[in-house]
Amino acid sequence: MELKIIVTGTTGMVGEGVLLECLENDKVKQVLSVTRRPSGIKHPKLMELIATDFMQLENLKDSLKGYNACFFCAGVSSLGMKEPEFNRITHDTTLHFAKTLAALNPGLVFCYVSGQGTDSSEKGKLMWARVKGKTENDLMQLPAIKAYNFRPGVMSPTEGQQHLKSFYRVAAKLIPIFRFLFPRSILTLQEVGIAMINSVLKGYPKQVLEVKDIKELAAK
Repeated sequence: MELKIIVTGTTGMVGEGVLLECLENDKVKQVLSVTRRPSGIKHPKLMELIATDFMQLENLKDSLKGYNACFFCAGVSSLGMKEPEFNRITHDTTLHFAKTLAALNPGLVFCYVSGQGTDSSEKGKLMWARVKGKTENDLMQLPAIKAYNFRPGVMSPTEGQQHLKSFYRVAAKLIPIFRFLFPRSILTLQEVGIAMINSVLKGYPKQVLEVKDIKELAAK
């Protein structure tokens, strides 16, 4: 299978790490970065599409055709946000993007990065966990795509990443300690990227992937 993949969130840590893995992987032939601002990454496989509003894709549809996977890594922190605003950015935007791609690319594999602790019941006390749980659930109900929901915990960045906030640059130095203390809870972004690629090539029996599932899929 010739993989042509759309990646979002490439100006963030997770999206950039997944993008770099896609560019290095021989099985991936073409990557389209859909981003609100230029990522600054140049590569022969890479094309970039600027979309300042993911809810306004009508004029971009021709550029979104012909892909068999989307790795949706875009997202925002819930810190300081009210639920309606976080729901609009996290749930509504993701579902609109997925539905648009589903109409253009039936059978597409859609990998969504939610987070460890996401609430599938949609009834818990944590606002962000409820919203992401609803996003996961609604993605899995879309008929024209195969959705995989990735729930990574602590992730170590890929060497050479540029889009790291100061907090992550400091935290990255502590990863070896966390890996020693909690070896089953730490992922590399390389593992996340490989697992996403393998979800397209090989599939996985679960649609909600916790850390251990991501590790298992990356090792296939």
